[in-house]
Amino acid sequence: MRPPPQAHLPTHEVTNQPPAPGDRDLWASDPMLRALVSGSGLAAYGALMGRADMAEAGRAANRNPPELRLFDAGGRRLDEVAFHPAWHRFMQASIAAGYHAAPWQGGSHAAHAAMVYLASQTEPGHCCPLTMTYAAHPALADLPDWQAKALSREYDPMVRPMPDKAGVTLGMAMTEKQGGSDVRANTTRAQADGDAWRLTGHKWFCSAPMSDAFLTLAQGPQGLTCYLVPRWLDQRNGIRLMRLKDKLGNRANASAEIEYDRALAWQLGQGGDGIRTILQMVHHTRLDTAMAPVGLMRAALGQAHHWVRHRSAFQRRLIDQPLMRALLADLSLDWLGSLALGLHVAASFDDPQDRAFARIGVALAKYMANKLCPIVVVEAMEIMGGMGYVEDTPLPMLYREAPLNGIWEGSGNVICLDVLRSLGRDPMCRDALHDRLAAAAGQVAAYDTALAAWRSRWNPAPTEAEARWFVEETALLLTGAALIRGPHHLFAEAFCRSRLAGERGRLAGAIPAGLADALSDAAFPPA
Repeated sequence: MRPPPQAHLPTHEVTNQPPAPGDRDLWASDPMLRALVSGSGLAAYGALMGRADMAEAGRAANRNPPELRLFDAGGRRLDEVAFHPAWHRFMQASIAAGYHAAPWQGGSHAAHAAMVYLASQTEPGHCCPLTMTYAAHPALADLPDWQAKALSREYDPMVRPMPDKAGVTLGMAMTEKQGGSDVRANTTRAQADGDAWRLTGHKWFCSAPMSDAFLTLAQGPQGLTCYLVPRWLDQRNGIRLMRLKDKLGNRANASAEIEYDRALAWQLGQGGDGIRTILQMVHHTRLDTAMAPVGLMRAALGQAHHWVRHRSAFQRRLIDQPLMRALLADLSLDWLGSLALGLHVAASFDDPQDRAFARIGVALAKYMANKLCPIVVVEAMEIMGGMGYVEDTPLPMLYREAPLNGIWEGSGNVICLDVLRSLGRDPMCRDALHDRLAAAAGQVAAYDTALAAWRSRWNPAPTEAEARWFVEETALLLTGAALIRGPHHLFAEAFCRSRLAGERGRLAGAIPAGLADALSDAAFPPA
């Protein structure tokens, strides 16, 4: 057993410093999560992701970012990315647990969403290729061999063609320089080559460039079409890595700029129907971008709670000081609300009758969770003072990661405009949203008042310039509805009073005395 670090030093004695967190069971220590979702393997996965050695592996993966290897020693092209062993450890563990596959093998999308939440608390970078592998499943219906191999629970990072691999992962390459979110402006072109296609063009962002294949959009004879581009053939396919992106965060994961040089590809879906085909994938990746920031919030608040329970100032533990309890309780409502909404939306992915709500709900959940996440993380960092700002703690990594999911799969304005389009064009989406909001009425007075005001304000529908205002109000209402449906009336009442009835200032912790009572300990029970 490793001996404890020395606290009695020649010059002083180390006191008033929290002990090392040690192993944390992310499932057992999260009563709200356990109350909202169940699924085979979640307990074991949460215990694994909370272990101290996995936390150390996460630090190693982020401190040793992937390395681009364009050529071998003789000048021959490799176009490969090398990862630290810690990265492979996370990939192996999460693939074995079924992060990417379980919903398609009899499990639930809600349990998958919980795995995203748990993994993001320890090492969020490796979630990227696994999320895309999970999300690609519906779009691969035309290629059943690829679809089946992507469900394997064996991690195989070897460079070899799909038929020779134990399992594969999938990436995505859509964005081009001139278009950004406007993928209709893409110029990558596809030319027929027998039963296959040859793609030529440039992609400004390619997520997880060491994946075994990429879903991509290119201009075919009938217009913008979706294709699957394999990474490895009997020889290397015509995919050229130009550079790795020097990103703010997500450092353990690689993102690249690539070129297709007559890369062999297979068509997915109908010609000219590329956006509809790729949206099957985007719909599911959006679920993960709604859940990952909730995991980041939980991780940041967990660090803050550990700090304040073991540190004193002015002769009192920080956790016993009323202002600190108010701040932590207020921040916890942002996390708890996002968790309840995210899992409520994820459950709708499991019911074919709920597809209309899933479409609108996932956009609202993604928008709100990602707007709240940076605020929660930076407040947790401030709670820890200078220690929260140094790399000895996970807070800097969480801070760098916090903006990512708000950008990936549609930034804020894109999401808000998508919400307006969905409600305007699809009466089923509109009816599903109104039904969910109405179902929560009659239990919390603040919610009922806010719902009546919302119905009055947004009749007629908002203009484009009001999209953010509308989406924020709607997401907050839907969060309140999700909490009302949940197991803790205390959380629902506090959320509705502070977020919907206006018993709160603009900044975190600005809440009335008494609103925070018992919230903090209920959300983060003492070990």
